[in-house]
Amino acid sequence: MLELAAQAGIGLLAGLLGGLLGVGGSTIIVPGLIIYLSQTSSYSGSQQHLVQSAAMICNVFIAAPAVVAHRQAGAVMKSVVCRLIPAALVGIILGVALTNSRWFACENGRYLALTLAGFLIYVAGYNVWRLVSKTSLTERFDPDNIRMPGWKIIAVGLPMGFVAGLLGIGGGSLCVPAQQFLLRLPLRRAIANSAATIMCVAVIGAVYKNLTLTEHNISVVYSLRLATMLIPTAILGSFMGGRLTHILPSRVLRVVFIVFLIVVAYLTYTANATLDSSRPDCKDQITPHKVEPLPAVATERKNYLAHEATMLHPRP
Repeated sequence: MLELAAQAGIGLLAGLLGGLLGVGGSTIIVPGLIIYLSQTSSYSGSQQHLVQSAAMICNVFIAAPAVVAHRQAGAVMKSVVCRLIPAALVGIILGVALTNSRWFACENGRYLALTLAGFLIYVAGYNVWRLVSKTSLTERFDPDNIRMPGWKIIAVGLPMGFVAGLLGIGGGSLCVPAQQFLLRLPLRRAIANSAATIMCVAVIGAVYKNLTLTEHNISVVYSLRLATMLIPTAILGSFMGGRLTHILPSRVLRVVFIVFLIVVAYLTYTANATLDSSRPDCKDQITPHKVEPLPAVATERKNYLAHEATMLHPRP
């Protein structure tokens, strides 16, 4: 019961802040699950791949209700989103492929979590600068005369997708400030565009990541089960967050964003910094999520069945 309550709470908070800030929700789900699992003594580096796979599924369902609210408010810019999506798709495929490389495979998944902590600190630092800076990034924004070079939109979408695939997040933590800096879009417009892009791109990323889970000896069943526990409350929170985006002052949004990033970055780092990096790699480790039949198991089973057949039906 406590486990279900914890997962429901993580989903609700992820949906609320994901819809509110346009960050996809996994920026809460991933560190939230890491912190929860580390407290129950069941978190290891290889579990990072399970956490990210489930979180990427949730991104789709968290972003969708927020997009509905943003569209009703007239904040989604189709001309920008339609060009962000192709670039983000390329990026997310590259990012997921890198997570499956030997540098991050199995127990080395802890380095993905540490990278996430560092990335969150960077984003928090940028937003602190924006909070105290008097420089306006959107003073030239004219909604009736929007001209944005394609290379700038690619420069936003490609890194967004890559970070999303690598860290299992929505990518909004990068997409929102990048739109403000490169495209000179207001915060609410940037959040709405980010949510719409995440909703489309996260589908491909989630499918790709979950299909490759067996490379880390984890069954996709565990990912689907975990995502199922998170999604219902995440959808509710996302719808609420999307509404609040167009009610709360921009300065309040930024302060909430900064505090949230710093807290989860610290907790994510502390949960991974003390993990044992000398644990066995994929081919040697035995985990409760190990998928059978593995090649060695399949060969052994085949030999056993052949022996049994010979005993039951001996040749004359």
